[in-house]
Amino acid sequence: MRVAIFSIKRYDRSALASANQARHDLTFFETRLTADTAGLAAGHGAVCAFVNDVLDRECVARLAEVGVRHIALRSAGFNHLDRAAAAEHGLTASRVPAYSPHAVAEHAVGMILALNRQYHRAFNRVREGNFALDGLLGFDLAGKTVGVVGTGTIGAVFSRIMAGFGCTVLASDPAWNDELAGVAQYVDLPELLESSDIISLHCPLTPETHHLIDASALGRMRPGVMLINTSRGALVDTAAAIAALKSGRLGYLGLDVYEEEADLFFEDLSNQVIQDDVFSRLLTFPNVLITGHQGFFTREALDSIAETTISNLTAVETGEAAAWVPGVEPQKTTA
Repeated sequence: MRVAIFSIKRYDRSALASANQARHDLTFFETRLTADTAGLAAGHGAVCAFVNDVLDRECVARLAEVGVRHIALRSAGFNHLDRAAAAEHGLTASRVPAYSPHAVAEHAVGMILALNRQYHRAFNRVREGNFALDGLLGFDLAGKTVGVVGTGTIGAVFSRIMAGFGCTVLASDPAWNDELAGVAQYVDLPELLESSDIISLHCPLTPETHHLIDASALGRMRPGVMLINTSRGALVDTAAAIAALKSGRLGYLGLDVYEEEADLFFEDLSNQVIQDDVFSRLLTFPNVLITGHQGFFTREALDSIAETTISNLTAVETGEAAAWVPGVEPQKTTA
């Protein structure tokens, strides 16, 4: 199968080429996939897209017009794909439902430790010869209550890690994970927000979870709470979070994702003026730590993403089972 792969970076190319073993004819494009760039996929039976590609109705229609029949997402989330449009145009879609849950979970834990003990600030101080400890006071994690919103594979791994620190773990998820029996106590979301010292988001972005953390949710939280988001940027209402930081309701904020990240993350903008004033405001707070959507970025995760993506593409050709995106699976035929 000829596959047009968008938003490609050097590390993606290497992992995909290694997993492919010449099974498919891969064409790599550094540009993002949008309605304006969809024409590059002409002559390809499939496209491979990443999290910040824009697979809206217009883009999907353009892909179908140039002959694309399958969309392979190299991500677990599929909120950037208009599934209704894909189904209408007869396109199927696959995804990578699990790669290395430890990668994202451990990154979330790392953000907690860094914000608490202020490693990022201490690093800069020491390099400047400033060994004073004023302003770097942290707290023991042991004995604190950690709220986990979303207990799928990643949330479950994160819960176990925090339990290992001696934390009390509260969980909120419509579907309880039986594997967390004895590790986490399930409560409703309002109770989790009101009772937690640290809150970490590990749920998908859906219409129901868009701005799950808004001004009302932030108002329920304990003063000085730590909020971590390594899931999807739009789970958090950024303007409301800034207001909570200014008032002191939010004591710490760790973001590996941002709701308007598409024009920022995965690119080197160090020689440019950032035009996003909201993002720039976030960077002014000493108690905010932002990383550029790197939670997934481990060797193990890259290899797993590549292997599953190639496996999905092969399954499309052979008619075997793949990790289909819900609602955009191949149509079942009846005898």
